[in-house]
Amino acid sequence: MRVILVAGTTRTAAIEGISAAGADPEAMPHTPSADAEIVTYGDVVRAPAVPVSPTGCPTPALVTRAARDVLGFDLTVVDGGLAKPTAAPTVDLGAEPGGDVREDEPVPKAGEIYESAREFGRSLPDDELVIGETIPGGTTTAMGVLRALGEAFPVSSSLPDNPIERKREVVDEALAAADADPGDFADDPIGAARHAGDPVLPAVAGIAAGALDRGAEVTLGGGTQLLAAAAMLRHDWVDAPLRLATTSFLAEDVDLEPAVDRLDLEFAVTDPGFDELEHVAARRYLAGEAKEGVGMGGALWLTADSDIYLTALRQQYVSRADPIVAEVANVAADGG
Repeated sequence: MRVILVAGTTRTAAIEGISAAGADPEAMPHTPSADAEIVTYGDVVRAPAVPVSPTGCPTPALVTRAARDVLGFDLTVVDGGLAKPTAAPTVDLGAEPGGDVREDEPVPKAGEIYESAREFGRSLPDDELVIGETIPGGTTTAMGVLRALGEAFPVSSSLPDNPIERKREVVDEALAAADADPGDFADDPIGAARHAGDPVLPAVAGIAAGALDRGAEVTLGGGTQLLAAAAMLRHDWVDAPLRLATTSFLAEDVDLEPAVDRLDLEFAVTDPGFDELEHVAARRYLAGEAKEGVGMGGALWLTADSDIYLTALRQQYVSRADPIVAEVANVAADGG
């Protein structure tokens, strides 16, 4: 089993109130690079710090890494438009950081990214793939692509209170910049990503399409960003079996059943059992933070066949989260 993590950035994430990825806005562009290092090495290497939310909730990368500690799955990181360097080895698709969706063509190379990713997906030897993503601001760009395709599916948020009206305003501005109405790109999913999305979406969709071309089993591990990638595939007439694996946190936040039914997806929801943990980081998830990201839903799905695996995952998560939470608490106590 191979997990592919597509990591990228979009300037859409800099819009105030859009994302909880990183307590420091200046550190936010480093978030995907740090996530890639955590899942690869277990800790940050070149990135300045482990990403945490404004309330101190560590990145979901810790959960995905805990699953890798337990299962030992193979990992490939794909550069889907990183703005900052990462020490994790990456596959280069020629993607560049995405622009602000309120400006026309925030992803001018969407077509090239998709084709390069599809070729890469076809070249992989694995019979089973889980594809995840990390991109701050990704739920907003996912909404943009879904609206451009004419799909009215709900999107989630890394914040406890989803700033849905703000996201709608941003997406309205994105479509206006493209001189388009909702559904105008129903027959042009690449155009939807080019005008209203981010570089990670065509990368994820392309890798999945290429792997499906050669008969691999593909699981999209994540939430509404991965749902948008699935919608791109279906609007590109890719009708092969496809699974969406997400967390109980996200499934409780938004009802994805109508969307997965319409897109003909197998749907898997995994509860990591964080309610059994007396741990501040786990409680932040239970309070509605993070919910998904960095392939967390797919990684949890891989462990879901065994209570032993899930128990071991929780133990690994606590051991990795403890020093991060302690460091955040020390910084706060020092007034930093």
